[in-house]
Parts: sequence; structure tokens; C-alpha cells
Amino acid sequence: MTLPTIESLGKGPFFLMAGSCAIESRDLAFEIAERIDGITKSMGIPFIFKGSYRKANRTKIDSFTGIGDIKALEILKEVGAHYNLPTVTDIHESAEAAMAAAYVDVLQIPAFLCRQTDLLAAAAQTGKAVNIKKGQFMSGASMKFAVEKVLHENPQAQVYLTDRGNSFGYGDLVVDYRNLPEMANFGVPVIMDCTHSLQRPNQGSGVTGGQPALIETIAKAAIAVGADGLFIETHPNPSIAKSDGANMLPLDQLEGLLEKLLKVREAIV
Repeated sequence: MTLPTIESLGKGPFFLMAGSCAIESRDLAFEIAERIDGITKSMGIPFIFKGSYRKANRTKIDSFTGIGDIKALEILKEVGAHYNLPTVTDIHESAEAAMAAAYVDVLQIPAFLCRQTDLLAAAAQTGKAVNIKKGQFMSGASMKFAVEKVLHENPQAQVYLTDRGNSFGYGDLVVDYRNLPEMANFGVPVIMDCTHSLQRPNQGSGVTGGQPALIETIAKAAIAVGADGLFIETHPNPSIAKSDGANMLPLDQLEGLLEKLLKVREAIV
């Protein structure tokens, strides 16, 4: 079980961070992981299994937040061990870093929190890899300071930077693909979040919307621009997902999408 690095990626395929938005149950986590693991192994795509143990950033007070921190983290650890896969989850406060690090291989910093110095430092101090999502309010160039904060605490840290779009008015996002090469200039792998970048947040209903029909468009463009990795949330039935169902990719569409994206990748390397 190894994590992708700039050196290991070379002229090979992109890597994939994928899974459901939240850990909903052990059975669902294993179903998704088994399916993606089989697909990516057959295609030679490095795979990091994703699942949030808790959803701290919700619009409404009664929105689903999780099944319990330790229960969800134990499921993540079990999935990683069973399939020999690296795993990634979000953390939201400095005190959570050490807790989550005991169960996963990559700590993810949510976009809204990418400027939180103490949170970045705490993640770095665990010795785990750190995936920092670019804030919807930030440019790619400005993310160098987030990378510097992590490397200041741990010069050996594996850092990833992920774009997930920029705010466009009050309830929409737009992807500026200039951000990917700008972030690549910092010498870290860059990832395109193909599902959250299609969110329509802050809707009056209190439920975030999305445009999942455009996931393929976002992903193709990202690979063409030179993204090292893709972040895709997927679910067997997004309509009943407990979190972010409006912008997740149906699991049965993932294989066909990856086949197309490999062809794009092969054409540009």
C-alpha cells in the first residue's frame, strides 16, 4: 500500500480518490470499495478510498452528520486493511488530527478551512499525508502558503492540493483551470474534485444542489490540463445517499468514465 507521489506518477495514469461522501454503514463502504478497487486494479489506476467520518459543514441543523466518529473511522481502517488500500478522511478541528490519523493514511483539510494554521499544523504533526482542498474563495497561486504551513511542521510530509471550484455568485461554483498548473508549480500532486466543483451550495431549501451530468466534462478537462489525480464521490444510488447525493456519480458509471479519461491521459503524456 503506497501513496502516489510526483515521482511515482511519472507518465503513468492519474490516481483516484473516491468513495461515498460520508461513511453511512460498513456494508455500503465495503460495497463501494470492492467495486472501485476491482475497476482501478484492472486499469492500473492508483486508488485512495475516501469517506468522511463526520460531516461538520452542513446547511441545516437536522442534516445527517455521521454514524459516530470512532465507528466510522474503524470502518475506514477495516476497508483499508481488507483491500490493502490507503484511505482518506476530513478533519475539522486541530484536536481531531491525532484521532483520525490512527485510522487513515491521508488527512484532508476541507476547503473552507484551508487557511486554518493550527489545523494544518496539527495534520502535519501526525506524519500522515495531507490533502488540502483549495478554498472556493482562493486562487491556486495563494495555496502555496497552505503548503508552506504543512512543510514548516513536517518537511517530509506528502502534500496534495485539490481544486473544487470557485464561488460564482451566491449559489453556484465555476472551475478556473488555471488553478491546476498554478498549484502544480509548488511541486506537489494536484487533484481535481470533479463532484464538489459541481455543487450548487446555499440553496434556499437548505439542501445543496448539483450538476452530476457534468462530472465527465470537468474530469476530461482536468486531465487535459494536467491534473495528477481526480477526486470523485460515488454511490450505488445517489438519490438515497445521506450526504451530497445531488452531485455524486452513480457507481455503475465510474468504470466507463475512467476508460474515457485514461484515453485522454494517454493522449497528452
